[in-house]
Amino acid sequence: MSTSAPRLAMVAGETSGDLLAGLLLGGMKSRWPELTAQGIGGPKMAAQGFEAWWPHDKLAVHGFNMEVLRRFREIWTIRRRLGDRLLADKPDLFIGVDAPDFNLGLEARLKAEGVKTVHFVSPSIWAWRGGRIHKIHRSVDHMLCLFPFEPQIYQNAGIAASYVGHPLADTIPLEVPRAAARQKLGLADGVPLLAVLPGSRRGEISHIAPVFLQTVASLARQRPDLRFVLPVVPGLRELVEPLVHAHAPDAPLTLLDGQSHEALAACDVTLIASGTATLEAALFKRPMVIAYQLSPMSWQIMKRMGYLPWVGLPNILARDFVVPERLQHDANPTQLAADVLAWLDDPARCASVQQRFLDMHHLLRRDTARAASDAIAQVLEAR
Repeated sequence: MSTSAPRLAMVAGETSGDLLAGLLLGGMKSRWPELTAQGIGGPKMAAQGFEAWWPHDKLAVHGFNMEVLRRFREIWTIRRRLGDRLLADKPDLFIGVDAPDFNLGLEARLKAEGVKTVHFVSPSIWAWRGGRIHKIHRSVDHMLCLFPFEPQIYQNAGIAASYVGHPLADTIPLEVPRAAARQKLGLADGVPLLAVLPGSRRGEISHIAPVFLQTVASLARQRPDLRFVLPVVPGLRELVEPLVHAHAPDAPLTLLDGQSHEALAACDVTLIASGTATLEAALFKRPMVIAYQLSPMSWQIMKRMGYLPWVGLPNILARDFVVPERLQHDANPTQLAADVLAWLDDPARCASVQQRFLDMHHLLRRDTARAASDAIAQVLEAR
């Protein structure tokens, strides 16, 4: 191994994993300009010179439903073939970015054959499926944790771990560029705006976007001055447009090509699906209504495995219901519209939650790329 040009393998699934992995790669390439990385990834990683053998969206599934069962063989085959390829020509290090159901099994195989493994983004063992700590012990040489309470959990289990902060906290400015974002979206300062973010995967959009758009239609009738933007992940416009025509054909809604950060910076409130995007919304200091729907089977499994009263990352970090969460049957247009209006009609409450989110931003801002690179360098040197 050349310490100036390590050869890495990486796997990132879905849009959020690609975003995190792209930020991590950028930091590592600042330290090791000749670094090479290959595996499974998306456009953010490709922009950093990553060579994708399979696209990241091959790993995107939603819940515990027939979609997972239908795609199990395809995903299992990809993991086996990737493992074979990596063991035939071993990298200096493997980094699994999120996607624990895919990555932990691959990491266990690689680690057993002498490949050092790092996992970036702790699985939520503190929230559900805590028994995975044993599998993580077999799979991971070093865990990179996004949240400050996580490393102690791993250290207690004999797993090396580092708190590296959240890379989004480094890239999103402490002071929200609201005026610039509104100008970019063609919005005047006084126009109230709701950002609608129903997720980035086909499965979750199919489940959640209809009720979000029904909420938009209801709000448009109640508040004619309210405007709406919905960022669409590249490649999914053909899925979203028919849903808009079916559920909110007359609402003043603009579909954006990506631009989720501009939408969050510009909006007054966001209606948002549970996931990484809720943390992005918190870092943009946006009042939000978190909602999520799963298939009935997936919902029952999640309820049995869950430990915490919160599902949204901002609430988990705050250890409090600082923003409303509406799940399953509670995620209906009447309730969601009422929650959005409650934020719009209470400036003092909005200011209070924005201050809490600013404190959260400071806590998570740790120059993640450098901290993660320092931890990765220790693993490489130990090799």
